[in-house]
Amino acid sequence: MAGKLVLEGKISIISFLLGLGVVIIPLIRTFAGHLDWVFDYLTGVRGKIAIAVYIAVINGFLLIIYKGPLYKVAVRACFLGFTFGCGLIISCSQTTWTHFGWYMCSLSFFHYSEYLVTAIINPRSLSLDSFLLNHSVEYTVAAVSSWVEFTIEKLTVPELKQLSWLSLMGLVMVLCGDFLRKSAMLTAGSNFNHIVQNEKAQSHVLVTDGVYAFFRHPSYVGWFYWSIGTQVMLCNPVCIAGYTMASWRFFRERIEEEELSLIHFFAEDYLEYKKKVGTGLPFISGIRINSS
Repeated sequence: MAGKLVLEGKISIISFLLGLGVVIIPLIRTFAGHLDWVFDYLTGVRGKIAIAVYIAVINGFLLIIYKGPLYKVAVRACFLGFTFGCGLIISCSQTTWTHFGWYMCSLSFFHYSEYLVTAIINPRSLSLDSFLLNHSVEYTVAAVSSWVEFTIEKLTVPELKQLSWLSLMGLVMVLCGDFLRKSAMLTAGSNFNHIVQNEKAQSHVLVTDGVYAFFRHPSYVGWFYWSIGTQVMLCNPVCIAGYTMASWRFFRERIEEEELSLIHFFAEDYLEYKKKVGTGLPFISGIRINSS
């Protein structure tokens, strides 16, 4: 079983890189030239045809070499690699959509790295859900809402989307947040799971070192600031407020649910750890000890 899951991790890397290969399209057109024409080219008829042909060829290749569940992994990883590549192209082009290119890179890398890190630290829990692409209906609605807001505001108040200092601050939040989350996953190792566990496994231990020495829930802290950072990057005032409130409420409930299990698993050891280390999230203290 473990060998098959490790293979899926390797397949995801290959497929991600194949999707990322979309960046060669501009290079075919020119060498060592400026990229100010790239965005216009790729959004034109020829560019759309080139991208469609590339997607068709890569998808056909994946269909030939992978079957069933392996193809499902490959096509998702390839899609995320393709999105990351398009984000790179837009980011490097001289266009007013540059910050949206940053966003595309950030979003696609977050979801792909969730799968890849899970394949490394806890292959037994690896599944298609590890991409977190189908996290929840609320998550999907939030993502679509941010795209709609960005587009509407770009058309009506385009100067709002050119606050480079704000977008740069959002980029820093995204990078730091994702780094903290992945550090937490790697530190926790096989103890980490995307699903809150209600039963203690034999290998389950209380992790209190590394980033867990600073935050009780570093993966949630990282995700919290990453999600808000994506909207700061896009200069989306409505979604900045919406993401902050929704994320805060989600993690407050998630932490209380998780800490009930952790107190059940580790009893006094967790209670002592809880006294020493905070959750890391503003105004969230976790489950009350006297209610456990």
